[in-house]
Amino acid sequence: MIHPTAIIDPSAELADDVCVGPFSLVGPSVQIDTGTTLGSHVVIKGPTYIGKNNRIFQFTSLGEDTQDMKYSGEPTRLEIGDRNIIREYCTIHRGTVQDKSLTKLGSDNLLMAYTHVAHDCVVGDHIIMANAASIAGHVLVEDSAILGGFTLVHQFCKIGKYSFSAMGSIISRDIPPYVLVGGQPTKPHGINAVGLERQGFSQDAIRQIKKAYKIVYKSGLKLEAAIEALEEMVEETPEVECLVNFLKQTQRSILR
Repeated sequence: MIHPTAIIDPSAELADDVCVGPFSLVGPSVQIDTGTTLGSHVVIKGPTYIGKNNRIFQFTSLGEDTQDMKYSGEPTRLEIGDRNIIREYCTIHRGTVQDKSLTKLGSDNLLMAYTHVAHDCVVGDHIIMANAASIAGHVLVEDSAILGGFTLVHQFCKIGKYSFSAMGSIISRDIPPYVLVGGQPTKPHGINAVGLERQGFSQDAIRQIKKAYKIVYKSGLKLEAAIEALEEMVEETPEVECLVNFLKQTQRSILR
């Protein structure tokens, strides 16, 4: 159902069962797949693709031109997966040609009110961004990470799987998988043990991940030596492999 006050560009492609609320605006080059609902006063600018069964609340802005000063009107894109909940006043901008011309949000995510996803970000699946959490351009957020309310992430940072940032965290370096950070200044404070338990990790796996954390953060080893020690754990604890891969690929260095 499309409310009579909504404005839908003739070139927009909406599945037959898409619901659009009052005073919402869907611009040209927008595709919205089946089962998705838009609340009132939602603005979507293309090129943007939105997948299946998303729920997008009022006053959200999706696919708008990036705030990057380098942007000069080039045709860039936003892609959103399936079953996301995008709450009030959330903003997600398209990419820039200086990167891959694409901002991407995966599936099964919860973006709470006032969250912001900037240009060229890649946000995975099963992620929670609590109220007013914001990520700057070119940020990668891996699956099942949680960003607490008012978390700010600097551009080009990477946030690892199953990590957790406490409220008000200011993140200017990479956060490895499983790590819990918080405080002012923001520092690592162990692993996200409660989150891992909720995700179905065994107690043995959690113990081994704690051991891996201590190798990186408590042993006094340089990062290269810590990675070598972690590699010896991978055969018995496969969960450590994503941590090893993350540490090998970090470019901004890790928060340590």
